[in-house]
Parts: sequence; structure tokens; C-alpha cells
Amino acid sequence: MSGTESGHGRRTALVVTVAAGVLLAGGGGLYLTASGDEGADTASRAAAGAPAPPPLRLGGGSGGTGPDAGIAPGEPDPGGGPSGTVYRAEGPLPQGPSSAAVHRPAGLVTSEEVARLAAALGVEGRPALVGDVWTIRPEKDGRGPRLDVARQAPGSWTYSWYDGGPAGDTCLKGKGCPPPGEVKPPAGGTPVSEAAARAAAAPVLKALGQDDAKVSATQVMNGSVRVVNADPVVGGLPTYGWSTGLHIGPDGRPVAGSGTLKEPAKGETYPVVSAERALARLNEESKGTGPIGIGGCATDPPAGEPEGGSGKDAPCQTIVDMAPPREVPVTGAVLGLAATETEDGRMLVPTWLFTADPADSAPYTVTSTAVAPEYLVPPAKPSPEPTPDPGDGAAPVRRIDSFTVEPDGRTLAVTFWGGVCGTYTAHAVEDPRQVRVRIEEKTDPERVCILVAKEITVKVTLEAPLGDRPVVDAASDEAVPRR
Repeated sequence: MSGTESGHGRRTALVVTVAAGVLLAGGGGLYLTASGDEGADTASRAAAGAPAPPPLRLGGGSGGTGPDAGIAPGEPDPGGGPSGTVYRAEGPLPQGPSSAAVHRPAGLVTSEEVARLAAALGVEGRPALVGDVWTIRPEKDGRGPRLDVARQAPGSWTYSWYDGGPAGDTCLKGKGCPPPGEVKPPAGGTPVSEAAARAAAAPVLKALGQDDAKVSATQVMNGSVRVVNADPVVGGLPTYGWSTGLHIGPDGRPVAGSGTLKEPAKGETYPVVSAERALARLNEESKGTGPIGIGGCATDPPAGEPEGGSGKDAPCQTIVDMAPPREVPVTGAVLGLAATETEDGRMLVPTWLFTADPADSAPYTVTSTAVAPEYLVPPAKPSPEPTPDPGDGAAPVRRIDSFTVEPDGRTLAVTFWGGVCGTYTAHAVEDPRQVRVRIEEKTDPERVCILVAKEITVKVTLEAPLGDRPVVDAASDEAVPRR
């Protein structure tokens, strides 16, 4: 939910619509036991002889993408970093329905479905199956549109328009070759209006079966390209993290886009918890992480005294230890479906979405799973790695707190807590679904350094524009919020 859609004037009235898509929260909330109405619903199902749905393991998919980490891509960390956050509802929260179904990709994309999308985008030619991807490529000179659609559901697709120069397989490697999915920015021009951008996107959304999607067109890239984002409705519920993105050039035609072509099929139905219980779970998860990788005192305690002093003085603490939790009002709560990784692959899962509306910044989204906890299985934990010996030169792993994207769309500035004596670099591994960023630290073992934490920002350049892909911290497998 964007800042333009939820102003501070809504602070006195809590939105209680039970129909929107949200992102799934994982972590400790999965271990809460059910009681009250959720337990009654389970009992009524058993009494009616209805078969119980299978347990749902969240966060079990390979790759560990962002949604299952409890943070919406592009949103702040609900935990608020080391100090934590307390979310307080400014009005009554909705009860919601007693149950909701998951939806999962199923089937194969046909050439007819690809041709229908291509026609809406103005791409001429017949789809050709290259491996597991349907594609319509530019002519040999690389001038024109290109559409690629994965054959396997959900049919992830990308569309690009090249205005000159070799591209794709006809392009020799070098600085003049655009990376896959990158579009040559229009040479100047004025962005079309929001209404014109919506009108240009409408035929594409209709071809995708998403003409009832929630659409926003407030963002402008490169000073002349209007960005349209659409969150489709699936199973009667709006979605989150399953969006279609279209870039509309100053001439009113799409110059780039991405999304999914095949609508997910309805799966098992699960009992769901109320928004109040989901918010309580979110606050349990948002207590804060404590100091990240840095702690202790700048100087040793006097000889003969325990670390932290004799008891007359306050214990030795870092600055982040002493920061109080942040309190944030919650002004909206809605229920829908959210894209997340599960043990059975990526699917849409019923989840509560809360609108956090701090006084000092734009509103943002925090989320918590709506599936009753007795149907959730804790994520499988990897085998712990041995702790490196302090003398072997290994540096602690850094957790990334947030990132921003520079105007070129390819340069990420990632922010995290680190030590004052370390040297840090960021490394990115990207694919069409996500970008994983790892922070590497180098220290001088001969240098005497005080243990003081500071906020650090480093940059990393991607091969292709980030677009709508989530950024994932490779060390923790958590989504990184966008600032």
C-alpha cells in the first residue's frame, strides 16, 4: 500500500476491509499455539468429518526468497532493527473469515496464451519454444520488442523494447550490449499522465486476465517513463507480491514489463486467525534483534572487577543496546493472498496485511500469516555451521537492514551495522526472480580496534535493472526492505 494511498488523515479511522493481498510473516510466530475461535474451527471441521488440510511448511522453498521472511519486498523491516518495534492499532481490528484457500501454480503456458499477450503488447511474430521458454525475439539487427515467457506455470514473463544496437544472442559481449531485460531509456520526453498510463496498460492486463487488478501509476523512471504496477485478484482476494509491472514510454506505448501469465489454481483451505491475533504475533516477532555482530565496551573493566562494573555503575552497553523500541500506529488491516516460498514451491498464502503509519515517514506494510498456527510447520533449519576460530581471519556475517536503488535502476546502496575498523564490499547474485546480496568484511588482525557499531552503506551494481525483483540478504535468507 503506497504512501499516496494512505495519508496521515486516516489515523483516526482503522480500515477493516477484509479483502486485500499481503505478505507472509515467518519466524517465531509459527510456533504459537492456537486457542479460542481457531481451536473451535478445527474441532468443528473434525466433527463434520471434513478432512484436515496437510500441514503447511513456510520458508521451505529453495532460495529463501523474501516473502516468507515476514518483510514485504520494498518495505521496512517490521522488527525495526536492533531496538525492535511495537505496532499499536488505532481502532478495532477485523475478525475476518473463518477460512481461506492457498493458491498454487499449475499447468503449462500454451503458445496461444503467449500470442494473446504478445498482441496486447504490440509484439509481432509467432512464439517459438526455446528450451523451457516461449520467446519472440527481435530481428537480427536487434531493433524492436522481445517477449520471453516461462512455459511452466505461473508463466513468468519479461518484455523489453530495444531502440537500436544489437541485443540478445546477436549482441557481442561488451559495453554496448544491454543486459537481458534492460531497455534503452527514451531520449528525453515528458512522461504520460497517470490516466494515460493506466489506459495503455489496460489491454495488457485484460490479456492477462487481470483487468480487475488494483493499479497504481505514480512512479516515474528516468524522467520520462511512467511505471504501472498492478496487483491481480485471485480467488476473489487481491494479491501481494504477485504483481504485473509495465513501463510506459512518453509516446504512450509499453517499453518494458514483467509479471506472471497463468493464474494460480485454488488449493487446500485452511482456518485463519483474526487480525488481532496476527498483530499480537507480529509484535512478538518485532521485539528487535539486539546488537548485530558488535558489542562489548571500548575499554576493559578495571582489574579485579567483573565486566560491566561493580554494580554501582550502569552495565557496559553499546549505543544500539540503549535505544528504546519504536512505536508505530497501525491504521489499516486487510486480508488477502501473498506470494511466498513453501516446501512445495512458491504459492499464494492467506495473510493479514497491516498499514503502519509512522508520524515521521510514509506509510508502509507489515504482515503476519493468517493461517491458524496448528496447521503450520516450523521452517526446516539448516545444520549449524561451525563457529570460525577468532584467529583464522574470518569475519562475522553482516545482516543487511535496507537498500535503495539509484536512478540507473542497476546500482543498489545497501545499509547495515558494522564495526569501525572493517572494510566492507557487497556482492550480488541475480536471476529473473530475485537478487541475493552478500556482505564481505575484511579486517586487519594486527590492528587494535574498539568494539563500536556504526551504520555502513556500500554499493553494488547489477547486470540488469532491479525492476520488481526482491532483494534478499544471502546471509539470513531474509528479504531486505527498500527505503
